[in-house]
Amino acid sequence: MLAKIHSFVLIGIDPIACEVEVDTTNKGLTKTLVVGLPQAAVKESVERVRSAIMNSGYAYPENNIIINLAPADVKKEGPSLDLPIAIGVLRATKSIQTDRHKQYLIAGELALDGRVRKIKGALSMALLARQKGYRGVIIPSENAREAAVVEDIEVYPVATISQAVAFLNEQIELEPYELDGQPYTASQINEALDFVDVRGQEAVKRAITVACAGHHNLLMIGPPGTGKTMLASRIPGILPPLSRAESLETTRIYSAMGLLPDSIALMDQRPVRSPHHSTTAQALIGGGSIPRPGEVSLAHHGILFLDELPEFSRYVLEMLRQPLEGGEVTIARVHGSIKFPAKFMLVAAMNPSPTHRKGEDTRAKEKYLAKLSGPLLDRIDIHVEVPAVPYRDLTGKHQGTSSAQMREAVLAARERQHARFGDDTTNSRMNSRQLREHCELSDTCLLLMKQAMDELGLSARAFDKVRRVARTIADIEGCEKINENHLSEAIQYRLLDRAF
Repeated sequence: MLAKIHSFVLIGIDPIACEVEVDTTNKGLTKTLVVGLPQAAVKESVERVRSAIMNSGYAYPENNIIINLAPADVKKEGPSLDLPIAIGVLRATKSIQTDRHKQYLIAGELALDGRVRKIKGALSMALLARQKGYRGVIIPSENAREAAVVEDIEVYPVATISQAVAFLNEQIELEPYELDGQPYTASQINEALDFVDVRGQEAVKRAITVACAGHHNLLMIGPPGTGKTMLASRIPGILPPLSRAESLETTRIYSAMGLLPDSIALMDQRPVRSPHHSTTAQALIGGGSIPRPGEVSLAHHGILFLDELPEFSRYVLEMLRQPLEGGEVTIARVHGSIKFPAKFMLVAAMNPSPTHRKGEDTRAKEKYLAKLSGPLLDRIDIHVEVPAVPYRDLTGKHQGTSSAQMREAVLAARERQHARFGDDTTNSRMNSRQLREHCELSDTCLLLMKQAMDELGLSARAFDKVRRVARTIADIEGCEKINENHLSEAIQYRLLDRAF
């Protein structure tokens, strides 16, 4: 008998509908064959399915079994097809008497004793089920919370294969899973750090406020021990929370990678990724024989913090240029290309020299700075020096700017950008038309800009970056037009271009 079960596979982070066809016949040798480009974990599912079925009290057929995974030209990986294959075998052998399975997408990994284990990509699966018009999904109990955030579908969690079979045979009725309370719980896990703990560095705090207000990339340069890492660790606490659309996009990436904590249905905190400088290009950007997202995609709608920037391989750093400019990563392979989202805020820190010793050879400094290319630095909107903290600031009682004050300025500027663009676009993502419309410069500002370009040798891209930053500073101040003060402050954040 032939049985057809509806499931899904992930290509990158995107779900693809997969039909599991199971055919049993008495002809030929007694064996089970899986076709349709299965990878190792899928081929091994045959033995897991056999043990799970038999240990759950059902008979496993001694016939010839052919399992086809369609579409046959897409590689299938991971153990999420265990449960649909088992359901297909039981339906083909009439242990399941109804066609109720046709209303649902089914996925789950099987243990040898018949338990159903957690899978990756349950959120993407639920979104696919809604898109394709299925009534709902049948998934492992551990995945129910993340799938339940998708509206207009029913989520049926199952703990064992026996429970799934009884439900499909209409012997028991399961209640669709519903979220209890708010799906947003990520912000309750870690308490945000406060900028008030950072002594001095008020000018750097101002630059960070501007960067967060317009979602601008930021590079901090200063000697060791001046608080660069301490400042960077507090940036997430002043960023606005994720919108629902941003939360779904970000959560979908973490769900596909199996990195979503059990207690979280949707992420409401912007992700922060801090890869080590020994990170490979594939780990940072993404890739592999079956492409997977890298750190830049895991930082989508969040922060990518690169400490000791020149210590990263120059080859790796140059690969950041595409996502910094376009907000996505394209991984090309022979069978096609896959795009991963990568709209992140780059926060980088570095020392001005390899050892920061007095009397250090100038050529050593130049060689150290030469590890960063001009095109990469052009894509970083704000360069700010982080000087050594004076003794009076370390021992004084004045606390300085707090995270609450910085957050207030950031949120006010973001509100003005939302009113201006009508969506989640920030000043850093303005296109050419929006630049002309919202960043018009007066004659005095144009003269100031000309002087800056002549003295600093700014590129055309840097010219646009300065205008975007000036627009953000004007938004913080609540001004409709960019004036000389706003432009002057934006230009000073490019003063390091000459050094590089």
